[in-house]
Amino acid sequence: MDWRKILVAVDNTPTSERALRYAGDIVGHLPEVSLHLLHVYPEPPPDYYRSGRTLDEYKKENERQAQEIFDKAVSVLNSCGIEKQAITTECRMAIQTTISQTILDIQARDGYGTVVVGKRGVSKAEEFLFGSISNALVHHSKDIAIWVVG
Repeated sequence: MDWRKILVAVDNTPTSERALRYAGDIVGHLPEVSLHLLHVYPEPPPDYYRSGRTLDEYKKENERQAQEIFDKAVSVLNSCGIEKQAITTECRMAIQTTISQTILDIQARDGYGTVVVGKRGVSKAEEFLFGSISNALVHHSKDIAIWVVG
């Protein structure tokens, strides 16, 4: 796998922005680098539908939020010297799986050699109870580089 084919998991957190900026600073002026920005969101909570809302509405709202995240991310990467043509985006719902597994599925599907993710600021107790995306990526990935940026 080519390390220059980079998958960057993004959300609307400061750690995600730091990870994005870190990746941009490292690879910003290197030739033949491509970055795929991926925003993964969870399925709706069980009580979501009680208020009469639909799955389509949930998806549209998350895609709208993802577009805002992508617009900001592309701006950050452009400021680091990465051309718009080297950046692609994808918004995906984690359906009957975890966010980390969805990231790894997309990594394997498209052959990304590097995955960049921000370290989420959770306590040890929260990490024990709920796990962390970055921890799961590190423990379940094979034959790729994982950059966890805090």
